[in-house]
Amino acid sequence: MSVTPPLTKLPIRIAESGFYKGFTKDVTVTAKILVGALIIWAVAFPEQASAALGAMNSFILASFNYWYVYAMAFFVILCFGLALWPAAGRLKLGHPEDRPEFSNFSWFSMMFGAGIGIGMLTFATAEPMYHWAENPDTIRGITEASSAENVRSAYVWSFTHWGLAAWASYAIVGLSLAFFSYRRNLPLTIRSALAPIFGKALSGPVGHIVDIVAVVATVLGVAQTLGFGVEQFVAGLSRIGFGDWLYATDADGGQTTSNAAIVFALLVIMGASTLSAMSGVGKGIKWLSNINMGLSFFLLLFFIAFGSTFFGLQALFVGIFDYLVSIPANLFNVWVSDGVDGSEAAQLAGWQGGWTIFYWAWWIAFAPFVGVFLARISRGRTIREYVLGALVIPSLMCFLWFAVVGGTAIDLELSGQAEGAIVEAGASDQLFATLAVILDQTLAWMMSLVVVILLLTYLVTSADSAVLIINTINAAGDEGPKARPHILFWGAALALVVGALIIAGGLGAIQTAMIIGALPFSAVMVLMGLALVKAIWRDGQREAAGLPTTHGKHAKTG
Repeated sequence: MSVTPPLTKLPIRIAESGFYKGFTKDVTVTAKILVGALIIWAVAFPEQASAALGAMNSFILASFNYWYVYAMAFFVILCFGLALWPAAGRLKLGHPEDRPEFSNFSWFSMMFGAGIGIGMLTFATAEPMYHWAENPDTIRGITEASSAENVRSAYVWSFTHWGLAAWASYAIVGLSLAFFSYRRNLPLTIRSALAPIFGKALSGPVGHIVDIVAVVATVLGVAQTLGFGVEQFVAGLSRIGFGDWLYATDADGGQTTSNAAIVFALLVIMGASTLSAMSGVGKGIKWLSNINMGLSFFLLLFFIAFGSTFFGLQALFVGIFDYLVSIPANLFNVWVSDGVDGSEAAQLAGWQGGWTIFYWAWWIAFAPFVGVFLARISRGRTIREYVLGALVIPSLMCFLWFAVVGGTAIDLELSGQAEGAIVEAGASDQLFATLAVILDQTLAWMMSLVVVILLLTYLVTSADSAVLIINTINAAGDEGPKARPHILFWGAALALVVGALIIAGGLGAIQTAMIIGALPFSAVMVLMGLALVKAIWRDGQREAAGLPTTHGKHAKTG
């Protein structure tokens, strides 16, 4: 077989004048219509929307559970395979003379803040606490719920959901885009990563569909993250004394976040994020990322100093060992219901659908946003360096958070000091409840204020990054055209998706829409991984034949 040069030109038609100047109208207009239709449907017909989304969600969880599990396993294996493959690991995401634009600290801060910061604040306490009460081992009768012997099982599943698999899904998208954009000089947009498979056809409808799927998945994935963040932001405002108007009481006496609180929170978050988005990655987002990383370390050091440090560190090291041992089984295992309500098989399948499959869909839906962002900030790094920085280090940071913060909450309940205050709090309020148990009223108020500020910076970082990434995809990978009306539209669209779906059906409605939106993009991601392997393999052949392996104004022969 003759060695042919790679595709280095992918013309994508963009508008040369008018409102959409610099944007691909086929992608931008279609994505706006789809997102707008979802918002109108959720607001105008909330019950119908909730029922239809629920039915589709049940079908996907029952029919595509194997697909989600095996796709995520593929991403993990591929990331480490590329890092260990000598011909791939040494390749630079760019030309030989390219150097990283950002320092390691800023690179890690932006990556971590955009990728997982909000969820970490909610779930670092809530997830270990939940799995401590129920997980597959308690369902099968292996361990006792809410007991000391169940702590290890709780951390196996917490680390499974927030560890290597989560970051592998982000890393594959970012790695593919960086490779084809900075080595092939192709546009920094999702379709470029499929060039070895579809070739020039990506200039037309095939490429438009890929980018539209990515934009819709991004909106829904970020909406899920913002939804959790809004709930916790409101819980924090309540803790620092913003008043009873933040919650509404239903007929049964239960409390839910009020519509006024949702609107207020979204106005604050999206207003700040839109202003930041207008300043670009190098200014607003970079500085916000550094601020929230500094506050994150402060909060983490606080828990190390005043929390259950020994318990947490024990959970960390034992949990990492248990997690690594469990990877072969947990990464590939799929539980299937036997159709009998209440049976062990049905409970295990329901648990996996509500937790593991939900997370895999969340990370996949979030991947186009984080992936484009990772590619944007990772030029000049080798594939091996990228995998280490984008996969291993963030996972270890998540493990430390979950062990120290969540471990403190579990230890306070095990010892009886919390007297059920943490267990009985909602997931969005458990971090604040833990602070209230550790500290006196004044200090708890001060630390709660720090958490609220930190949460706001994470929310703003994620939202403004998402707006910039959506516009980059819509602009055929060009980071230049960021006209204010388009920034304002997508900022408002994110706020409306979150608000409409929460009001229509709570966080469950966002979760359902996100799982549905993630499915088509999961297929795109698998193709991206296969295309990347094909491209690296063919580059090895080109290098052996003395042909160029990088292209563009700085291209050098191999």
